[in-house]
Amino acid sequence: MRIASVPSGHVYVRHLSDPDRADGVVRLPDPPIPGAPPGQWWPHPMLEARWVREHAASFDVFHLHFGYEHRSRDQLRALLVALRQAAKPLVVTVHDLRNPHQHDPGPHAAALDVLVPEADAVLTLTPGAARAIATRWGRVATVVPHPHVVDAALLGRPRPRHRGFVVGLHAKSVRANADPVPVARVLATAVADLPGAVLRVDAHDDDRGRAVAAALPGIDVRVHPEFSDDELWAYLSGLDLAVLPYRFGTHSGWLEACHDLGTAVAAPDCGFYAEQAPCLSFGHDEHRLDEASLAAAVRIAHATRPGRRATPESRAAQRREVAATHARIYRSVLSARPGVPR
Repeated sequence: MRIASVPSGHVYVRHLSDPDRADGVVRLPDPPIPGAPPGQWWPHPMLEARWVREHAASFDVFHLHFGYEHRSRDQLRALLVALRQAAKPLVVTVHDLRNPHQHDPGPHAAALDVLVPEADAVLTLTPGAARAIATRWGRVATVVPHPHVVDAALLGRPRPRHRGFVVGLHAKSVRANADPVPVARVLATAVADLPGAVLRVDAHDDDRGRAVAAALPGIDVRVHPEFSDDELWAYLSGLDLAVLPYRFGTHSGWLEACHDLGTAVAAPDCGFYAEQAPCLSFGHDEHRLDEASLAAAVRIAHATRPGRRATPESRAAQRREVAATHARIYRSVLSARPGVPR
């Protein structure tokens, strides 16, 4: 089965395949983007109705994951029309009920209102997200867990030893759903009362990252270019607790990477982070930061060291299950191939 996957090169999608054997699924590579650096898959050409019409003979199923925030409702409707005219099923994985890169929830909500009702199959990552999809659109979403993020060869690598207890907060480039400064201030106070505990804050070397450093005098803020994958795994492995400073969102690949590496996570109670993997929770959304629960999460992590790590065996078994589920869904939608636009 040939899958037009949007995207194909993202680590999440790469890890949907069976790690041990061919699973009968071939995902088309992301088309090159003129003028873009190697590896960049956005803006994705497959989202153009014209691409579907011109390449309909090259794929069997169209699977949309993410990367459509630049598409209008009319453009997405045109994509659906092209798929129906070509008799190509549409599978949608709802990674985000709220786009973490957009301050205004309206555009993403409007896109989902176009896509989810018309999809031939809907998937998502957690039971909570599936319940939200059922409530909002009346669709039954198949829950497929997030596969590992870290390369399989690194899953069993011993964690490096270090002294003390390192709490880390990475502001990255302060995307729309992140509110790192007030979270960092609470963390600084919390670690000050814990023996051997230190706080490390990282931010990307751009205007927003440097603004985080300027707002946190007296706190160890490290401003630097974006980590390579190897640098990121080393950074996460050097933390005892990673704190996610999100005030809205749904799921997190960062959390999965921490689970791969054995780094404990404190995640906000917005979204469905706690359903992805074992983690500590604290109160945080667009309206409030519960400072007491955040400080309590740090104290619990310091006392219990709850870095429950995914094993290579469990992640391999999960990938086999994830691959089999996707292959089954693709076969199902192909057996009920749609006709002309509805």
